[in-house]
Amino acid sequence: MGAGNRCALFGRTYLELLGLFGDGSADPWNIRPLIAGYEGLHGCSFGCGDAETTEKRLRAGGLSSSGVLPLQRDVETPEGAATARFQAVHLDRALTPEGLIHIAHHLTPELIHQPRYLEHANGATRLHSVLLVVDDAELSATVARYARILDTRPVAEGPLHALALPAGRMEIAAVSAFGDILPGEPVPSLPYMAGQSVAVRDIGAARTLVEDNGFTVRELPGGFFVGATQARGAAITFLES
Repeated sequence: MGAGNRCALFGRTYLELLGLFGDGSADPWNIRPLIAGYEGLHGCSFGCGDAETTEKRLRAGGLSSSGVLPLQRDVETPEGAATARFQAVHLDRALTPEGLIHIAHHLTPELIHQPRYLEHANGATRLHSVLLVVDDAELSATVARYARILDTRPVAEGPLHALALPAGRMEIAAVSAFGDILPGEPVPSLPYMAGQSVAVRDIGAARTLVEDNGFTVRELPGGFFVGATQARGAAITFLES
């Protein structure tokens, strides 16, 4: 299909590097326009237990016209090759200027979240959250849109509007408050997926490992973060699980 990925897996969540192969002429997910502006986070994949029901809800809300897309890929397991299967529903890109947003049902999660991939030197246990920063004038509409997308109620936590999920959560903030959340961080464009937070077992051990690997860390209540300049365009916050 012209695209490929690498994933860091932990718990029921993951981080994904998505790229183009060859000359880039094949771009099935329309990635090129997203990465043209700046390096960093350009999408979210949310989970669901029933793709058909989710697709009907999103279509009725005017959020998607993709239908349910069947996907599969071969993966290696200790017992040999197996086929991982998924179903995905894509949000209409005109409604998600922040990036590629879709909701997926993993039909064979045991083939992806294999135990051998879930232990990491930094003690990461799960993706805690993703932070989306928007223009102040767009804050209310964006929060309301994600509440409809995720079918959950947002909760205000200081400058953040948090939408809790069974695994992880989405956080949305106005750009005027961003400096209070991640001090000193750049905003290359709006809307901007500014950061991701990872929960770790031992925050002190994680900090030592990150610093020993040559990264500058900055303190936050309950953890620390590595800025976007060193973290490929989006800050990575570490919080104690």
